[in-house]
Amino acid sequence: MPKEARPSTGEQAKQHALTQLRQAILQGDMAPAQRLVENELAEQFDVTRASIRAALIDLAAEGLVERIRNRGSRVRVVTVEEAVAITECRMVLEGLCAAKAAVAAGDEQLTELTDLGRAMTKAVADGEPVTYSELNSELHHKVREFSGQQTAVTLLERLNAQLVRHRFQLALRPGRPQQSLSQHLAMIEAITARDPQAAEAAVRAHLTSVIEALRD
Repeated sequence: MPKEARPSTGEQAKQHALTQLRQAILQGDMAPAQRLVENELAEQFDVTRASIRAALIDLAAEGLVERIRNRGSRVRVVTVEEAVAITECRMVLEGLCAAKAAVAAGDEQLTELTDLGRAMTKAVADGEPVTYSELNSELHHKVREFSGQQTAVTLLERLNAQLVRHRFQLALRPGRPQQSLSQHLAMIEAITARDPQAAEAAVRAHLTSVIEALRD
């Protein structure tokens, strides 16, 4: 957005700062434990310190930022044990979404999932873990979207945001894409077969494997 079209104060300025900061954290441009200095961020995003402070408060509520009394803010560090706990919660919600998607998804949406499965298979065969990781995220996003369970989707978006770094590290671990591919294909097969129980079971099996990998 051009500078002259972007307000430097008020709610719009806060939302601009919030969007930019969230994106920087999720993309890894800001590392865990990195200090978030309000003056520097205000200058970087061309907004007031008050807008930055309000954005940081919102990000703290999302679990992406940690505000330390008398020491300012930093990107929150998510420990392995916390990542495991979050994934256990994901297991319930993602399983619910998969079961709902198996019932609610339209034929065109099921075709999208099948196509994603083919693309993931190709990415593994071609030795492209980053592409596979992106397709993995897209698959989970599509299943949530097709479920129509908006409450679960909202909760999962907040949980998943805290796991970005751990998920990316897992995706780059040698052999991990090959291991998880069959699990994702099982999810797709169960959903496209319109079998909600099998879809939920496939998601739980996959995320159990994720927990085991996190603990390795």
